[in-house]
Amino acid sequence: MRVAAVLVAALTFLAPLRAGAAERAFVLPPPAYDPPVASAREQRLVVAGGCFWGVQGVFQRVKGVSRAVSGYAGGAKATARYDTVSRGDTGHAESVEITYDPKTVSLGELLRVYFSVAHDPTQLNRQGPDAGAQYRSTIFVANADQEKAARDYIAQLSDSKAFSAPIVTTLEPLRAFYPAEAYHQDYLLRHPAQPYIVYNDLPKIDDLKRLFPSLYRESPALTN
Repeated sequence: MRVAAVLVAALTFLAPLRAGAAERAFVLPPPAYDPPVASAREQRLVVAGGCFWGVQGVFQRVKGVSRAVSGYAGGAKATARYDTVSRGDTGHAESVEITYDPKTVSLGELLRVYFSVAHDPTQLNRQGPDAGAQYRSTIFVANADQEKAARDYIAQLSDSKAFSAPIVTTLEPLRAFYPAEAYHQDYLLRHPAQPYIVYNDLPKIDDLKRLFPSLYRESPALTN
């Protein structure tokens, strides 16, 4: 899907597509429930929301995030390969494992960025030009705090009708996270001029800087 989207895109559509993406992003209210910091140690959160290139690129620019890794979650180790996951029948979603310092950025703030900027939580089994269950909107919860924070925030946003369409984000238990192949890591940073990145992902970085200036960092957290 990504390759097809790049091939059919025309440069004449660049300006309106980027403008449209910027118009869709908006600041959501902070979560009413944000778990208190229980440990000074770094924490991890795994989320999925379309192609992992853009999601990784967003969280690499968030203060307090020391590492954001593209990978796969939701399926078996044997099928955690890009060519296999791309079939859409492995149970995996293209995901990003976010390692962060809870003293600098809270779980609630990360969820706010996830729903506001990183993806559109109202698109079912797709994100922009990419379609299939591997592009679903999912939070892979690792503990009770993550589950409560995510579930409560989805309910809060749904009750307030923050979006014009229903939120379809699911919560799944995190059983394992498998890093993606090396060529997928830091992809947005290494290929900023690729049409797919320009059309679909660079607007997210612009939105993060515009909507969350206190969280934005100029120097991204690299995986290597």
